[in-house]
Amino acid sequence: MKIVVQKFGGTSLSTNCRRLAACRQIIGVLELGYAPVVVVSAMGRLNDPYATDTLLSLVEDGKYLAAPEQALLLSCGEIISASILSNLLGKLEVQNRVLTGAQAGIITSSDHTKAIIHDVNPTKIIAELRRGKVVVIPGFQGQTKEGDVTTLGRGGSDTTAVALGAALNAESVDIFTDVNGIMTADPAVVKEATILRNVTFDEAFELAAQGAKVIHPHAVSRAMEDQLPVRIKAYNSSSLFSGTLISDKPTKQRLITGIAHLSNIAQIKIKIVDQGTEIYGKVFQAMASAGLNVDFISVSPAEITYTILDKLVPRAIDILMKLDLEPECIKDCAKLSIVGSGITGVPGVMAKIVTALMDQDIPILQSADSYTTIWVLVPGKKMSTALTALHQAFLLGK
Repeated sequence: MKIVVQKFGGTSLSTNCRRLAACRQIIGVLELGYAPVVVVSAMGRLNDPYATDTLLSLVEDGKYLAAPEQALLLSCGEIISASILSNLLGKLEVQNRVLTGAQAGIITSSDHTKAIIHDVNPTKIIAELRRGKVVVIPGFQGQTKEGDVTTLGRGGSDTTAVALGAALNAESVDIFTDVNGIMTADPAVVKEATILRNVTFDEAFELAAQGAKVIHPHAVSRAMEDQLPVRIKAYNSSSLFSGTLISDKPTKQRLITGIAHLSNIAQIKIKIVDQGTEIYGKVFQAMASAGLNVDFISVSPAEITYTILDKLVPRAIDILMKLDLEPECIKDCAKLSIVGSGITGVPGVMAKIVTALMDQDIPILQSADSYTTIWVLVPGKKMSTALTALHQAFLLGK
C-alpha cells in the first residue's frame, strides 16, 4: 500500500463547508491510489463548543482536576471531531473506521497532559487499510503501557501525524491548515510575504520554534529524525503537490529563507557589581525554580541579559529583588528570527540586517546568531516596520 497521512487542524474542520473540503482531499488521494490515514484536531478554537481550550475552561482550566482526568477530558474534542468526519465520509459513501489513539497503538509516557510518544504499533491501522477503509484517528492522544489515556500537549496532533507516518512508512504527511503553506513572513504583518515551496527540516524547525505557527516544532523534529517528508497546505488546495514541502533535500541557493517573530517579550538586564560569579547560577536557578522560562540569554562579566514573556515580568522582578538585585526591564519587545541555511559562513548578513533596521530608526536591543539563524530584539511598536524592512532588504518577496 502507498500510505499518505493527512492531518486536518481545528480551523480546517470548524464548519460543515470546511469538513466537506477535507473529505474532498481524502477522496482525492483515494482516487490516486493512496491509502489515507486521517488525523484530526478538535474542531475550532476557544469558545467553539468542542475546542480543547473550551473543554478546559469548563473545569476552570483544570485547577481542581487531576492530571489523568484532565487528559480524559481534553481527549474528547478530537474524538468528537473524528466521529463527525466519519459520519460525513459515510454520507459520501467512503468506507471508514475511527480508531482512538489507544486503538491506533500510540504508546506514550505517563505525563498525562504533556506526554511523549514512545512507540507506535500500527497493526490495527494496517488491518483496516487492507479492508479498503479510510482510517480516521483523533490526534493529540495516546495511552500509557498501563492503559491510561494521555494527551500530548500543544501541537500534539501534528506530532501524532508524523509519528504515524513514520510507523506506517508513509509516502508523506500532509498537514492541512487555513493557510497555503509556510510563508517568508507573517502575511498579516508583511503584505509582500510569499509561499515557500521547499524548506529544509532545520529551517522549518527554526521558523516554527520562533513564531511561524503552521506546524509545531516537535513535529518537525520528529520528522527530521525519521527523514519523513511533510507538506503544509491549505484545506481547500486543489493540487496534491501544493503548499510547502519540508524535507532533507537542499533547496536552490538562497541566503535567507524566511523571518519569524515573537511579540509581547520583555528584556531583563542585571548589572553585576561585586556579587561574584556565583550570582549567575543564583539568577537562573531562581527563574527555573519559579517555573519561568527564559530565552535569548547573554552573560558577560558586567551583566546578565535575558528575555521572558511580558506577563511574567512582575514575578521575575520580585524574585530578583529578593536576591538584592536591581534589574532593568524593557517591556513590549519583539524577537525577530532571520532564518536561512544559506547564511552559514557568508559575510555581510549582519551588516545588511543592521543597515535595514538603522535606515528605519529601529534600535537593536540585543542580538545573537547560530549557523542558520540570526536573532534581533527590537521595540514591539517597531516590529511591523522591522519585519517589512528586513523582508525587502533580503528580497524575500521575489
